Amino acid sequence: MCGILGIVGKSPVNQALYDGLTVLQHRGQDAAGIVTVEDSMFHLRKANGLVRDVFHSRHMQRLTGNFGIGHARYPTAGSSSSAEAQPFYVNSPFGIAFAHNGNLTNAHELADEVFRIARRHINTTSDSELLLNIFAHELQSSPGLTLTPDDVFNAVQKVHSKIRGAYAVVSAIIGHGMVAFRDPHGIRPLALGKRQTEQGDEYMVASESVAMDVVGFEFIRDVAPGEAIYVTEDGQLHTKQCAQPAEHTPCIFEFVYFARPDTFIDDMSVYASRVNMGRKLGQKIAREWADLDIDVVIPIPETSCDIALQIAQELDLPYRQGFVKNRYIGRTFIMPGQTMRKKSVRRKLNAISAEFKGKNVLLVDDSVVRGTTSEQIIEMARESGANKVYFASAAPEIRFPNVYGIDMPSANELIAHGRDLDEICQLIGADGLVFQDLTDLVEAVRLENPSIKRFETSVFDGEYITGDVDQEYLNHIDRLRNDGAKSQSRVEHSNLEIHNMDN
Repeated sequence: MCGILGIVGKSPVNQALYDGLTVLQHRGQDAAGIVTVEDSMFHLRKANGLVRDVFHSRHMQRLTGNFGIGHARYPTAGSSSSAEAQPFYVNSPFGIAFAHNGNLTNAHELADEVFRIARRHINTTSDSELLLNIFAHELQSSPGLTLTPDDVFNAVQKVHSKIRGAYAVVSAIIGHGMVAFRDPHGIRPLALGKRQTEQGDEYMVASESVAMDVVGFEFIRDVAPGEAIYVTEDGQLHTKQCAQPAEHTPCIFEFVYFARPDTFIDDMSVYASRVNMGRKLGQKIAREWADLDIDVVIPIPETSCDIALQIAQELDLPYRQGFVKNRYIGRTFIMPGQTMRKKSVRRKLNAISAEFKGKNVLLVDDSVVRGTTSEQIIEMARESGANKVYFASAAPEIRFPNVYGIDMPSANELIAHGRDLDEICQLIGADGLVFQDLTDLVEAVRLENPSIKRFETSVFDGEYITGDVDQEYLNHIDRLRNDGAKSQSRVEHSNLEIHNMDN
């Protein structure tokens, strides 16, 4: 999962891009980058690290221009090397910079096509660079020396016809403008905003509407599935539907975990969706655990706080904050490697012993993925004096890999894969465990926009909506992207960086 944004303005955009990326930091903590355009030149800064660490005053001063794009990354495809930080760029045609959120499910065959037909070389293992080169090749096929809106939309249409998977894209084309588009299923989010100035209208696209709030843009609407947005350098907005209509199926995990509560995705409030999740789960707990003597409901901060509060209200129980979060530690779910995730949990959370001592507590989390965090937090609750520890997950059991841009590639690393409720409960050390029903989760989010008939829920039910995912593909990404493969990749890149420094 990554965060992308782009702005075509009437004044320098470097600070607005920086501020927007800080608001999208939760979507990726591995690397960050910004490209601006001025005098037909790209000005680029990207590196591994948090936004605040990647950009210093000297970098910001070089990011000149009224037009640019930004990216916050965590790796699902490719490696964690700084060479794979985004935005990427190519010099031909025109000069194109590119940022991407998602994952292509036919990347392997596309790589062969890019080399064999387009005669383009790919420098990394990132599917984002691959997608950039496909887009560049289609733009290069345009008949004229300059680009018209129809040329841009024809190129995007051809890209849609070739690639499969989940993707939201923003690109900057020197001398022309900003192009953004979204996959035909609308799996990954993308929003459009506008700001009026004395010099004229400015436009912005971003993964979440909240990025617009912080820089003073007004949210206009979501980019439609399959739609392309083209904003010229002088601020003219053009839009077109560039893909055959497909069922709109946004990723439900955006609402469970990834997105900020103060954002809207496809006309659905993330905050309200989580309140609905809490109400649904609270009703299930009331039905199934009526005989349990629960003293207090405690969230595992922060995503689950709104959910836990609603559960407490449904059960007519006290709601307490039992953990203090160190906000300077990253989100453990998106940290690479099981060892790092285990080490980070204790540094990230500290228990308030008085809220646990001698009590039967119900801990609430947004989801249980690998089980690492859940097991350690339950252990912390017991060490703080809890009598019994029950555990509730606002999401159903995650049993299947994700292929659309979320870091759940290996089924064997998912604690619920091949296990029943009692086995999972025993492994995490809880006295009782309850998961949200999938039908309740879908209904909780759909309440905010009944026009959405279906969500992307493959991690729960194994149904891959793009229709091109089989067991062979799942085995392929398991080999490439499990924790063991990532650890080996980090070692290899570390050795390479040391070698380059020595030379």
